[in-house]
Amino acid sequence: MKTGVSGFALCLGLAACGGGTPFNSVTVVDGGTGTGGTAIPEALANNLKSFAYNPTAQTLTVTGINADDSQFTAAYRRRPGLDRAGYEAYTAQDGSLDRHVTAYVKDINGTRAAVVVTGGQFEEFFSGAAYSSASYVAPVQPGTQGEGGSVTYAGNYVGLLNTAGSGEDLLAVTNGTPQDPLSVQAAEVTGKVVITGDFTDASVDGIIYDRKVPDYNNADASYDPNSADPLQVTNLAMDSTAIATNGTFLGNLSQKNGTVGEYGGIFGGTGATEVAGVIHAETHISQFETPIEYGAFVLAQCGQPNEDPICNQPVR
Repeated sequence: MKTGVSGFALCLGLAACGGGTPFNSVTVVDGGTGTGGTAIPEALANNLKSFAYNPTAQTLTVTGINADDSQFTAAYRRRPGLDRAGYEAYTAQDGSLDRHVTAYVKDINGTRAAVVVTGGQFEEFFSGAAYSSASYVAPVQPGTQGEGGSVTYAGNYVGLLNTAGSGEDLLAVTNGTPQDPLSVQAAEVTGKVVITGDFTDASVDGIIYDRKVPDYNNADASYDPNSADPLQVTNLAMDSTAIATNGTFLGNLSQKNGTVGEYGGIFGGTGATEVAGVIHAETHISQFETPIEYGAFVLAQCGQPNEDPICNQPVR
């Protein structure tokens, strides 16, 4: 899908998941299925056709993020300087006058998610995101009474907005080149996530909080790349929704009890030790004219060796 631009706001899109093995697996998006054969919700699908990620070799190959929505495949460049809170950054830009693309990806034991977004150019934006897991066994069966049915996950979030970011990864242009035909680099959103999976009732809900836009100033929402006081934006609640038998889920995002988008994902590992997912939200940041956001989260279960510090509570 191609989308237009309003002011400095540029539209994005998103896609979701397929099965795979832990290393260098291909996550199929367009017309594909998730672990267990569940079709990907169209609400979370856009330009991305598939991605192949190898966390050991740090390689990412993406299919489908291009203007004609075809099966074009590109290998992205690793960009450690753009990493955000455990999410690896990859970018692509063929030439100085070509569209820039940013991707973030994270994997925990074969449970993974990625978000891929082009910078706005010619009033168009292309993007997608995906999630998958290598295996899934629920900690308890639905309806089981006793301990182990309610599980908490926590960690970091990364998103991409429909507005210009810091631009440090853009290729150089000849002095005097006008700005109008050039691509921008998508702005990031950072945050934290807490999710509760109730496997007794087969339901999931959560929140994305402590959300910040690093390339805008908190005082007046002005463009300020890598601001010392980044713009703080409103939390996103993940409304309660069902967990399917294959570990997938799809639900609504809300603010002040009003729906602003969707979220979807998949649990992974024996005992659902990890969860990966993606989000899409619109008209949810009051400081921007027409905000649209897509993002990803990959979280460890509290109690696992790589748990988030917030899991360390007096009563678990």
